[in-house]
Amino acid sequence: MAERIRPDWWGKASAGAILGLGLALALIGLYAYLGPGGINAPGGRYSLMRYLEALVWIVVFGFCFLFRSGRAAWAWLAAANLIAFAALFACRFYFFV
Repeated sequence: MAERIRPDWWGKASAGAILGLGLALALIGLYAYLGPGGINAPGGRYSLMRYLEALVWIVVFGFCFLFRSGRAAWAWLAAANLIAFAALFACRFYFFV
């Protein structure tokens, strides 16, 4: 009756949960720096960023199951995290001093 979970789904799900959260945080951080008004925008966008973070994390988690294997999901999301955090680091320490 109940079918077994495919073994590669554990790798995909863990990549989406762990690396997806990191990617969501980095992308929302980039939005905070590069979005309208910059990091010091009046009126505060913190609640908007919290909601966008959850939305981005859910989207990334959902797209993780489109990879061929769990290993590919880990590799691509790790590369996306490196690029996103490098861009966030550049925004924080080089462009907005």
